[in-house]
This record gives sequence, C-alpha cells and structure tokens, in this order.
Amino acid sequence: MARARPEPVQVVKQRRDAALKALVEGVPYIRFLGVQFERRGDELTAVMPFDEKLIGNPLLPALHGGATAAFLEITSIIGLSWGHLWEEIESGKVEVETLTEGRLPRLPKTIDFTVDYLRSGLPRDAYARAKVNRSGRRYASVHVEAWQDNRSRPFAQATGHFLMPRRDE
Repeated sequence: MARARPEPVQVVKQRRDAALKALVEGVPYIRFLGVQFERRGDELTAVMPFDEKLIGNPLLPALHGGATAAFLEITSIIGLSWGHLWEEIESGKVEVETLTEGRLPRLPKTIDFTVDYLRSGLPRDAYARAKVNRSGRRYASVHVEAWQDNRSRPFAQATGHFLMPRRDE
C-alpha cells in the first residue's frame, strides 16, 4: 500500500502563517499596539515596533509600563494558544479555513500575571518570547521575557497563570 505524498513545504508554511495571522488579527488590542509575531517552526517571537503612543515618560523617554505589561501578556497568551493550535492544525483537527473565516478558538483567560520591570524600556523596537512551564487541560503557567537590543539583557519579565478553555468550547 502506497503512502500519501507529504504536502510541499511551502503549502505547510502558508497554512501555519495563515493560522497565526488569523489568531493575532482576531484581537483588536494586539492590532492597536502593533504587536507582530515572527514564526520559526513552532517557536514564536513577538515584536512590538516602536511608536510614539507607547511612550509613558517623555522626559526619559521610556516605554509606558502598561504597554510593556500588555506586550508581555499578549506574548504569553498567543504563545500558549499557538502551542495548542499548532498540535490541532498539524493533526488536522482544526482547519485553517475555519480560523481565517473569523471562527477563532477561545483564548486562555488570565488568572494572575506578575511583571518585573528590570530597567526602562527605550524608545525602540521590543522583542519577547514566552516559555510554557506547564500546560494542562485546565491550567497553564508561562514565563516571558522582553528585550530590545540584547536578548541577554531583558528590560522586563513576567510570570502568568492561565485558565485554559475547554476543548469543546
């Protein structure tokens, strides 16, 4: 019995990119902040391009703490959702067409989110990457770090706990 031929790499990449785009564009606040995601395989890096509206203290100037915290929380939620969505897309349980039609999966809900501001965020692009420490059926724990010029010098980090949506929702 012959095995089915695997899909071309470009088709797989386009499907993954379309799913990520639908997930990110489905949240208006992500669009407002201008947060984008760069995907390398199943790993995501969030990018928050600098914009004057993100400045909290014009005398320094420094990024607003609320914008920084939102950036970290967005990175955590999208990273956590992408991990679950990745498995479902790859297994065929979720069709990308469903996502692009606006029927997005439910996102995790924040239980608590603790931000550590390590230094002032400068008026330039910021990057963040989330690491899922634990992810079960009902609960997940995520650690996220944000940096600007040097990944080994984060300007903020956070730990969040999330209530995962039920699979049948």
